[in-house]
Amino acid sequence: MDRVLKFSVKLCLAALALYFAAAVYGEVQYRVARSRDVTPAYNAVNLEARYRPPSAEHWLGTDNLGRPVALRLVQGARIAFHVGIMTSLIAIPLGLLLGLLGGYFGGKVDSAVVWLCATVASMPGLLFILAISLVVGQGLLGIYLGIGLTTWVGVCRTIRAETIKHRDRAYVQAAKVLGYSNARIMFRHILPNVAHIILIQFSIRFPSAVSTEVFISFLGIGVQGEPSWGVMINNARLRLWQGVWWEMAFTTLAIFTLVLVFNHLADYLRDRLDPALRSER
Repeated sequence: MDRVLKFSVKLCLAALALYFAAAVYGEVQYRVARSRDVTPAYNAVNLEARYRPPSAEHWLGTDNLGRPVALRLVQGARIAFHVGIMTSLIAIPLGLLLGLLGGYFGGKVDSAVVWLCATVASMPGLLFILAISLVVGQGLLGIYLGIGLTTWVGVCRTIRAETIKHRDRAYVQAAKVLGYSNARIMFRHILPNVAHIILIQFSIRFPSAVSTEVFISFLGIGVQGEPSWGVMINNARLRLWQGVWWEMAFTTLAIFTLVLVFNHLADYLRDRLDPALRSER
């Protein structure tokens, strides 16, 4: 059983490396086309090649404007990695800081953190993202801020619970006796003992952020003019009745595989890094 688990993890890491390589290639292609002020290949219209099924010339077929689906999927991977990483850089530090403050100090500070978590969690995330997009304009910036500022609550609650468990332990009490400052105790003593949660939370948040971006782009709120996976699904659904299945099928498969890989890695990291589960083994 352990061999099967290790093989599946290696397979997931290989798939993740493939997605990352595609995202890097897509970023280079995007930057080069932008610097030269030319239409990139994934947005170049070729009406003579529209609705081409998968073939040797076009591996994954073409869409209604003759654009290669394969190149557009690569750009979708680029946008997915942008969203997953940037929203995590907003949500995880914010949740980590508030969780440490609330769990360590307790009292009124903890009550304020709990109230803030409850308030943000009660807000409809989609409407909040829509409001931010209307303020900053449609595009990736609105998605970054909207998703990042609405998904830090889970990180905060988990870090807070772990900090409460650690603040009364012997090593923290010893640090207080030695006269260390609260900031030093939190960030140099408690934080290393809860750092495994950050890695686990990132592996959980990444696919969640990607799925949210796909959904809001499908609704026309998110990035426009770029081949996000949500935009591709929205375009492809109108042509399914014509028998043009490949754009919808390959886009859905790309999303499913990425989410499955991260979910499997999150379970593996939790089993390996969670001290409670390690002690049980």
